[in-house]
Amino acid sequence: MSAQIKPWARKAFELIYHAETHWIIKDDYDKRLALISFDNAIEVSISMYLGLNPVQRGNRSYPKEDVVNWLKKYPTKLDFYFKEINTRGLPIIFDNPTILWLHDQRNEIYHGSSSGIPAESTLEDIRKVSLWVFSVLFDSPDIEAILAESIATSEKYEHRPKNQFYDEEQEKAKKQNLNPEQLNSLTVATLAGKWDEDNQNDMEVIKRLADGF
Repeated sequence: MSAQIKPWARKAFELIYHAETHWIIKDDYDKRLALISFDNAIEVSISMYLGLNPVQRGNRSYPKEDVVNWLKKYPTKLDFYFKEINTRGLPIIFDNPTILWLHDQRNEIYHGSSSGIPAESTLEDIRKVSLWVFSVLFDSPDIEAILAESIATSEKYEHRPKNQFYDEEQEKAKKQNLNPEQLNSLTVATLAGKWDEDNQNDMEVIKRLADGF
């Protein structure tokens, strides 16, 4: 993990990092995981930012009632993000309707209603959105370079054959007599990186990711 990433931003960055490791492989399985993980990173980045102490977000404070409303669902989280963009006077790289459309593409796979493969343009766009949201909320303008460095220096993914990760989890599942649903949950939990089972916030994120596969 790059030292340039603040401790409170690491969970969101790990989602982007793992999405990137699948995006660069570009086979069908990894394209689906990349789409889901980049999209999850957008939502988790906003949720985590709203849960920070003001001192960890440039001394910005928001009314508690507004925060509760923003955290209710994906569209309201985007409402907050675009309000924040306007307040800071920053350029809009992707508009709200486009991000919602990208989220819908993820939902078709996330909820099992589609077995299709995400288009390359869709993956490129949702990747850009996830990096944009993270860079703004966690004050990381060099996120692209930080991500590239993290991938390049990672021993875990160096020279990794396609789907080796999932193949390894399948072998574990066979040994432990896990069913496909349990395997998916194990896969997602491992993809999410380091997490603390005694931390309620960590467990909620893991559960939400695992339930979607």
